[in-house]
Amino acid sequence: MQKEILRAAQNNERQVVRFLRDLIAIKSLSSQEEEVVSRIKQEMEACGYDEITIDPMGNILGRIGKGSHIIALDAHVDTVDVGNPANWTIDPFKGAEKDGVIYGRGACDMKGALAAIVYGGKIIKELGLEDDYTLYVVGSVQEEDCDGLCWQYIINENKLRPEIVVIAEPTNLGIYRGHRGRMEIQVHTKGISCHGSAPERGVNAIYKMAPIIQDIEKLNERLTGEPFLGKGTVTISEIRSTSPSLCAVADSSTIHLDRRLAATDTLMSATREIQDLASVKSAQAEVAVADYAVPSWRGLTYPAKKFYPTWLLPENHPALESGVMSFEKLFAQKPVVNRWQFSTNGVAVMGMHGIPCIGFGPGNEIFAHMATEQIAIEQLVKAMAWYALFPLVHTDSAKLF
Repeated sequence: MQKEILRAAQNNERQVVRFLRDLIAIKSLSSQEEEVVSRIKQEMEACGYDEITIDPMGNILGRIGKGSHIIALDAHVDTVDVGNPANWTIDPFKGAEKDGVIYGRGACDMKGALAAIVYGGKIIKELGLEDDYTLYVVGSVQEEDCDGLCWQYIINENKLRPEIVVIAEPTNLGIYRGHRGRMEIQVHTKGISCHGSAPERGVNAIYKMAPIIQDIEKLNERLTGEPFLGKGTVTISEIRSTSPSLCAVADSSTIHLDRRLAATDTLMSATREIQDLASVKSAQAEVAVADYAVPSWRGLTYPAKKFYPTWLLPENHPALESGVMSFEKLFAQKPVVNRWQFSTNGVAVMGMHGIPCIGFGPGNEIFAHMATEQIAIEQLVKAMAWYALFPLVHTDSAKLF
């Protein structure tokens, strides 16, 4: 069977490359995914999926089979923007192919994985690999802006609760079992405006913020963690201020913090660390977790706090064992078992809802969000094969527990 799956993946190489290049050619920032979702629906139809649904948020879910074991493969369809176009040596929206590599925005993060999971489903249909499972191939939206919001909606509102979700973010074909969480925190200082020619008459909110900035830099050096997931971190990603004009003293200042959470960090503990800084107390600064309330491409707003919990699957979990077994059956070698540096939809699936997750995806995460974004075609082919085999291996393993 494994040889048949690998042969089918190789036979579908050019089709999956064509599909990926089509996806790259469609710009799909968060909340602007309508066109790319339409293209995915078209491909799922051509691949013979049993049912295709676009939910009210705009996520696309392709179903194969109707067995008792509910399994999902997830890839978000939105990307970050290109940044400075001068940093690109190729057109980010052409999906250039050279020497067995596809280049362009989303190639690695994560339209390559999306193409591979869709074609993993096609192989299942081609070879008749359906068993006692229902497979959902999910193209999720708004992940780049708010990790896991899509899956909060899918679980809470669509009432879909898989027994295992494979997060197809780039793992370089390793099997990943977790990552640090993260949250976004805002610190706000207030001042008193006055004319810039006589600043002594007012209170400059930016000056009140200055020692807070220094203390946060020092806080990052003190944060700890554990060996596998790593230490917590905090960095300032934005600073802004308000004043009546550029000839006036600033009457407010706000900094935005990117806080990465170690295994023992919580929303409360990470917030309290900022509130307890001497400079924050001295400035009487306000500290708050940021909110997200942006309409999806279908116009639905699903508000959430920008808090994304840490998650870690145990080393001996059956889902991880199924992932490793699938790899070994196909490639006759042991996979690398590791964790992501960045955050994924797993923050909602396992971090909030306790649904087991593993990660497996083509591409190397070092290329995510870079002007050199790329993915090897060989990895797309191997990933297709793994996605086709995993549901069967997991279902067979689940019968033993």
